[in-house]
Parts: sequence; structure tokens; C-alpha cells
Amino acid sequence: MTVHERSLAALLGLKPKKTQGPFALADEVSRGLSVEAVDRVCDKIAPDDAGLRHRIIPKATLARRRRAPGRRLTRDESDRVARLARIWELAMDVWKSEDAARRFLGLPHPLLRNRAPREFAIESELGARAVEDLLGGLKYGTAV
Repeated sequence: MTVHERSLAALLGLKPKKTQGPFALADEVSRGLSVEAVDRVCDKIAPDDAGLRHRIIPKATLARRRRAPGRRLTRDESDRVARLARIWELAMDVWKSEDAARRFLGLPHPLLRNRAPREFAIESELGARAVEDLLGGLKYGTAV
């Protein structure tokens, strides 16, 4: 397991073993993350935006998940949370600062049609890939 995978697992509240190989995180997400993963990810990305978690999972649905036995997210909900956590980890790799990563993810970007990267990433996997491409271009100095 790479350092990136370890930090992503920690952010999601997972503790996969080193010996499980590269698919351990994917398996854990497929089984459903804990409801607390939403809070951990949102608190990292936008501690001052209480509504971010409800753009990932609708407010009533999240409230139901919090009351349910086992307090687990569905596979699709878990995938959205993990997708945003992955974007956070990439932004941290590029910016090396939580404040700088938050600013980048929260401010509209011209290459994303003036939408904030975190919002674009929440909507779809393709949106997340566009944000990853943008971050890769920033990191490696390539044209996007």
C-alpha cells in the first residue's frame, strides 16, 4: 500500500492491511463506508461549509443513515465520498498545504467552466477526472 493509499484510507476511516494489495480500498468502499467518513472528508475539505455533506448525500438521506443500525453508506454514496477524498489527497499532493488545497478546491476555476473543483468532482466520476487532470497539470507543469 502506498503512502497515498494509507492517507486516503485514514481519511475515510479505514485500516486496510498492507498485505491486502492495491484493491483493499476499493473493496472497503464497495462494502459501504461508515457515515462518519462523510464528516471526516467534509471537515477536511470545507470545515466552514456545513452544506457540503448534503451536496454529497441529501440531508434527509444522511439523517436516515445516521439513525440506521450499522450506520453505513450505500455503495454509490461511499463512492462519492471516496471520490472527493481522492481529490483532496491529490490537491494536498500538489499544494502541500491544507489551506491552499481548500482554496483551490473551493474557488471557481476557469478550466472547469468557472465551477469549484470540489463541486465538479461531487457530480460525477468524469468531473472528478477533469479535476484530477487539472491537478496533474499543475503538479507536472503540463498543459491541461
